[in-house]
Amino acid sequence: MGTFHQDKGELHGITVVVDMEGDRVYVGRCWEMNDREVVLLDADEHADGEDGRSKEEFIRRAAEVGVWKKHDRVVLPAADVASVTRLGDVEV
Repeated sequence: MGTFHQDKGELHGITVVVDMEGDRVYVGRCWEMNDREVVLLDADEHADGEDGRSKEEFIRRAAEVGVWKKHDRVVLPAADVASVTRLGDVEV
């Protein structure tokens, strides 16, 4: 069947982890990725060390139990993105 938004990219509609350059990481449903930006819906955000957890611990926890939405929509500059991976590919 597939997505009705082929122009949005292969990760459209998939929950992803967006690791930013620096100490921030986002987990949310990918709306669009292009050479300018990554747009996430229903996203959570974490800074390394926040609540006593590293980015890696936060990501593993998100893969186990999901995330609490902090943002309806987040637009991240592509130039600041270190990596984008499917949350389902994270080993717990």
